[in-house]
Amino acid sequence: MLRMITSALAVAAALAASSLVAARDAPAHPGVDAPELAPLGGHAVGTTELDWRWKDQLDPLQAKDAPVPFERHLRVRVWYPAGVASAAGQGITYHSSLPGPDTVEVPFDIPGLALSDAKPEPGHFPLVILAHGYSNTPEALAWLAENLASKGYVVAAPAFADPPISQRAKFVSPLARRPLDLALVVVRAQAMSRKGEGPFAGADADHTALIGYSMGGYGVLAAAGAPLSPSLAPLTRGVLGPYVAGGVKAADLVSADLKAVVAISPASRLGGVDLFGPGAFEALRAPFFFIVGDQDHSVGYDPGVRTVFTEATHAPRYLLTFKEAAHSIALGPVPDEMQARLWDKDWFEDPVWRKERLMSLEEHFITAFLDLYVKGDVSRAGYLDGLIENSDAGTWPEAPPGRYGGYSPGGTVTLWKGFQPGHAAGMKLEFLPGT
Repeated sequence: MLRMITSALAVAAALAASSLVAARDAPAHPGVDAPELAPLGGHAVGTTELDWRWKDQLDPLQAKDAPVPFERHLRVRVWYPAGVASAAGQGITYHSSLPGPDTVEVPFDIPGLALSDAKPEPGHFPLVILAHGYSNTPEALAWLAENLASKGYVVAAPAFADPPISQRAKFVSPLARRPLDLALVVVRAQAMSRKGEGPFAGADADHTALIGYSMGGYGVLAAAGAPLSPSLAPLTRGVLGPYVAGGVKAADLVSADLKAVVAISPASRLGGVDLFGPGAFEALRAPFFFIVGDQDHSVGYDPGVRTVFTEATHAPRYLLTFKEAAHSIALGPVPDEMQARLWDKDWFEDPVWRKERLMSLEEHFITAFLDLYVKGDVSRAGYLDGLIENSDAGTWPEAPPGRYGGYSPGGTVTLWKGFQPGHAAGMKLEFLPGT
């Protein structure tokens, strides 16, 4: 009997150890230099894939003369808090790919901490829709999705299956489809949440948030109510005609029950084309958290993302700026398979900032923002409000000297709340209240 008990304990220890190793290897698990709210939450994480289809959809690339109806097919990956019985086990390895300069897909693997098809945990967890960028994949954003799911969010990320970004002539396809696809996904995810179906069994559709990166950021701006520019109607061969500002279906793009939006390097102007008309951002009402590098030459900084921030006059909004960072601030760390060629590496890597550092900073601030505005956790306000604008100027005179790992308490301490001494550098955080 003693031998059996000893063996059982050994197996349990091995499972726990393997789970811990997987979590540490997974990009969702930040390093010891991460700010206070970046570490994983207390929930185990499950993940699954869904195959969603919609008939009578349009795409400007589907016909030579004019778009014709077709069946839109999207793979949707969902991350969610998993039941206690699923807490031990081997985390998933994500298999994904991104197009190279010759349009050939380059496959890569990403270690994860989520457990495939684990049973969802009962509860009322806010619903988050995560929209990736042009030619990206949901798995490249798994670091953020897993981190949020561990903190009590259900995250649904559609794979938009864009044409390769190097095929510039096909740019109009994601331009047309991103706001349309996002609207379809939000409606279906909310419907499944209200019915308690599948991985959305514990999701609360009445508390929905959107997160979008780059082209996905363009999509969430539209979903939050910014009217699309009428110039997109002819550019998309009529596909977006009914949905642009003043169009008969413009309201169909706007998400219901929206509590907050995170826009990471969102596109508002691409290739000389304004995606939104004059005054469009005045229509935004939901709280926004913008994240961008001031050297982002893909979507622009000022003019660009900062322009959207300043013109969204009716929305309470934050702008987190990474000084000297460029556009590639949202995808996870560079997989080994993407290290050999600059084109592949540049999908992931920033030329100046350490990627693991960027991820932990985004995890910290996105957690604070969503917890405050979606969950109503007022204890998070101190991590966002009342901070000095320039992170470099913060001080904590009473902190122990040397390499001290304690977190700033905020208040009279001007080092940003939740940051370790010497580790709040190179950033700027601005806030403007809605009117």
